[in-house]
Amino acid sequence: MDSGTHLVMGVALGGLALVDPVVAQNSMTFGAVMAGTILGSQAPDVDTVLKLRNNAVYIRHHRGITHSIPAVILWPLAITGLLSLIVENANIFHLWLWTFLAVFLHVFVDIFNAYGTQALRPFSKKWVALGVINTFDPIIFGLHCIGILLWAFGANPVVTFGIMYFIIFIYYLLRFAIQSAVKNAVSNTIQDEDYVIVAPTLRFFYWRVAAKSKTHYYVGRAYGRTVNIHDKIEIRPIPKTPLVEKALSDTNLAAFVSFSPLYNWEISELPSGLTEVRLIDLRYRSNDRYPFVAVAHLDDELNIVNSYTGWIFSEDKLQRKLQIGSS
Repeated sequence: MDSGTHLVMGVALGGLALVDPVVAQNSMTFGAVMAGTILGSQAPDVDTVLKLRNNAVYIRHHRGITHSIPAVILWPLAITGLLSLIVENANIFHLWLWTFLAVFLHVFVDIFNAYGTQALRPFSKKWVALGVINTFDPIIFGLHCIGILLWAFGANPVVTFGIMYFIIFIYYLLRFAIQSAVKNAVSNTIQDEDYVIVAPTLRFFYWRVAAKSKTHYYVGRAYGRTVNIHDKIEIRPIPKTPLVEKALSDTNLAAFVSFSPLYNWEISELPSGLTEVRLIDLRYRSNDRYPFVAVAHLDDELNIVNSYTGWIFSEDKLQRKLQIGSS
């Protein structure tokens, strides 16, 4: 989920903590628990700072080790240790308990996004992504905001957030049911698919569709059980040439390949004399474009002159990014 949703989830969990008599009867413990649930709801996303380095590092590591099993154990201990030094009279065990729940809930809800997490590390580096909830879901965010406002105006937080989370639970079940219906509709439309990705959007009934058969990629949108295929792309194995091998060894392209399960490729000669190798993620079609790409420019001696991976919505912007990367 996005940072704003994680924040309101931390506040809501802090309010729900009043169901715990130890928290409810001690204002110092309650204050520490509220701080713990807010910090715990944000802590796993500390790896967002990797964006300051470059997109390749961010793509490879975001929602990786910071969302792993050891991290879920260590984050609450670190936050509890810090807060116990600040709020000396807080109950340490109950502070740890609710902070742990905040960290666990952060990682757990991220599993339901299309991006997913490596939540099973160190036992597996597989990305766990159920793809039923958009990274920002206005319904989930809105319900949390309503619950917090009701609490601010005097509503019982335990009852308010208890009802809210029951509604959200039902909402998740509905999302799974709709996703299943969309996948069945895609199978009926394409019929020979080997692999299907169905990803949510901001709109409840609209889903992004990317599929692969033995011969073609299919990209489109679904509205409920109605599937519209916008692009049918013939699958061409990427050439195994020294130029391509050199390009794929670049950190930006290697990060892209590790992240994208469905992508197309293009190789072209540029007016400058360089050769461009471009990888195109097929999952994020928008306004007739595929904005998530990885690009490498190589000279005649197979030196990588510049490269980039990330979201690009215009060729001019891509060229500026490549120039920055080479400077």
